[in-house]
This record gives sequence, structure tokens and C-alpha cells, in this order.
Amino acid sequence: MQVTRFLRCFGLLVLFYVAMPAHAALDIEIIGAGEHQIPVAIVPFAGEEKFAQSISQVVSADLARSGLFRLVDPAGKTPHDPREVAYADWAGVDAIAIGSVEEQVNNRVSVKFRLLDTVKKTELAGQAVSGRTDQLRAIAHRIADLIYEKLTGDAGVFSTRIVYVNRQGKANRLVVADSDGYGEQTVLATNEPIMSPSWSPDGSHLAYVTFEHGHAVVYVQSLLTSQRIVVAKFPGSNSAPAWSPDGRQLAVVLTRDGSSQIYLVRPDGSDLRRITFSGAIDTEPNFSPDGQYLLFTSDRGGSPQIYRVPVEGRETERLTFDGGNNFSPRYSPDGKSFVFAHLTGGRFYIATQDFETRQMQLLTEGGWEKKPSFAPNGKLILFATEAQGRGILATVSSDGRVKQRMFPQAGDIREPVWGPFLKQ
Repeated sequence: MQVTRFLRCFGLLVLFYVAMPAHAALDIEIIGAGEHQIPVAIVPFAGEEKFAQSISQVVSADLARSGLFRLVDPAGKTPHDPREVAYADWAGVDAIAIGSVEEQVNNRVSVKFRLLDTVKKTELAGQAVSGRTDQLRAIAHRIADLIYEKLTGDAGVFSTRIVYVNRQGKANRLVVADSDGYGEQTVLATNEPIMSPSWSPDGSHLAYVTFEHGHAVVYVQSLLTSQRIVVAKFPGSNSAPAWSPDGRQLAVVLTRDGSSQIYLVRPDGSDLRRITFSGAIDTEPNFSPDGQYLLFTSDRGGSPQIYRVPVEGRETERLTFDGGNNFSPRYSPDGKSFVFAHLTGGRFYIATQDFETRQMQLLTEGGWEKKPSFAPNGKLILFATEAQGRGILATVSSDGRVKQRMFPQAGDIREPVWGPFLKQ
């Protein structure tokens, strides 16, 4: 089998999986399912029982979490090569995944994978990759991404990462983890508050806010080297960093000139330029996918609402009017809509609004639901909520049908953000 784009993607991916623990920091509960689930069977890979990590189990868990697939038990059938597949035995299954894992020298493995269409009796995808034994989860996530893409037409996000703040008493940790909660990595630990993490477009850096200096300061930190740079440390408050799509600048919120206003600045802290000029509070900026606009929250109309302004700083446009207060806007990856937190009747809901129709859709039942962000394929939304008396993570599909709750093993979780696709 030829080594294709899948392997080049994997080569970039493994940089972020080195020396990470292989346990889950989040316990996941799935609620609901897609309108039309695709029946698939993931056959245990030949030889995977020799390793601590089962590829087929990771792939199955990934697909189940999406809510779009109905996992069919192989019922003892164990083909590992297309020539061993008796398609008549797979009635009611649209596709099967088969493969093998072979041990190599120096703690390396060779993984072969095939996705077969059981209706057309054809091969949909085939890949081969070698890697270290501690990269088996990463390989499995890539296989799940490929299955998802081939069967739905959309890119999978199982190989992406999330960032969030975990708080235990006075201790605060900025944490990066795989999208399924495994591979937790502490980026920063401090007894001071951490807020507003933001991913660089290539996933190599985080911008965030800490109070280590007694007031809010914006930092940028490399996930590869841990080196961090002060971006904004002006008198007053420095907050809410957001990366531009090209990674060349950040939108930040500063009070250096009075009220909270939005500025642009380079990631090294240079070339500061003011964007908004109101006497109100303008905050929570977010760039459009084309880098031409910023969404933001402002109370300039008397209550917190969502506005849009060109990055050149011309006239702003109010976007939300449907009652209640609205916060924390984020563009969808295709730029056609945005997600936000909607407060009405004392409850926060996760909502989306289409730019063309201006129609708002509530996606959740309401509660303490805040800080939403899209997965990079636009099909899921990550947000913070509460359950059992503590902060947890949750996701909801963009159509509101599939929901997950992700419980930390310890502490309260706040400020989640879904990371980008890794550059290919």
C-alpha cells in the first residue's frame, strides 16, 4: 500500500504526543444520536492484543462519540485482509474496518488498515504506517478521522486537541488534551487565575491571560518549547486574546485608554493598533475565517450583545436582537454563522445564528453553559457547563441532536477551546 497524505499528516501530529501520559483525564457521557446513523463494524486488528493500546477500541470509541455511527459487533468474525472478507456475512453493515499491527524493533510498530464498502464490495481506503508503540492512540485517531471522512464527506476531528483551565482550590492549570480527554498535558500551573486561552492557527502556540503580576496580562506560549512571551502588560487590564487566521496578529482587549476596547497587536507585542472607539465595554473578539472581520461582545446598546467590525475599524454592526443577553461569539469554520452564549430567564444556552437569515437557534437545554467554540470541521461545539456541583466540559452537534458531557476526574473545568486542524 502506498504511503499517502495520511502519513504526512501523522508525521506532523506526533510532535504533540511525545511524553504525554496515556490516561483519560475526562470521563465521557454521550446523549442522543444523529438522525441517520451509519452502521459500521470495526474488526479487532490482528496482533493488537500484544500491545497495551487497542487500535480498534480507540477507533470504535471515536466513531461512537460522534453520534453519527452505529457500531455493529463483528460477532466473532475476524478478517484482517480483503481476501478473507465474505461480504454475505455482513448484511446490514455499510462498511467494515480491518487491519493488523506488527511489532518491529526498537519499540516500533507497523499498522495496516483497510476500509471496505460491504454494499459495493469495494475498498474505500487503505493505509500503512509505522511509528512508536506510544503513538498507537495517535494512529488510531487518524484511522478514525479517515473513516469519518470517507463515510460522511466531512473531515474528522478525532486527532485534534482541546485546551481548558482546570481549577482545584487555589491551584489553576492550563491543560491541553486530545479531543477524547487522553494525553493531558499541563502547559501552565499557578495559584493565580488563568483565563481566555486561544489557539494559534497551526496549533503550535497558545495565547492566554494570567494574573501572576497582580493584574491581567496576556502571554503567548509555545507548546513545543514552553517558551512564553508577554504580549500585553499595559496599566489596567489586558485580556481576551484571539489569533488572526494567518497567525500574524492578535486581537486583545485593553483598558489602557479608559474603558475596555479592542486592539490589534503582533504576537511579539509590537505594532499595537486600536480597532474600536466606544465609551462602552467592547470585549471577547474573534476573527472571521478570512481575517477581514471581528465579532465581539459589547454593552454599547445597553445590554451585552454581539457586534461585528471590519479589522480596519470602520463602522460596527449589531448582530443579535432576540431578547436576553449574548456573549462570547465565535465564527463557524465556514464563516456562515456564529455560536455564542445566550442568557435569558436566568439560564445560559448555547446558540447559533446564521449571517444570511439572522435566525437564532438554541442548541442546548440551558443552565450554566458558556464559552462555546466550534470544532474545526464545524460539526461539533465545545462549551463549559456545570453538573454534580462542579464545572465540566460538554459538546453539542451543530444541529443540536448529539450531546456529550465530559467529567474531569478532579477539579472544575473552565474556559474550553477546541484546537485547529494540524497543518498538512
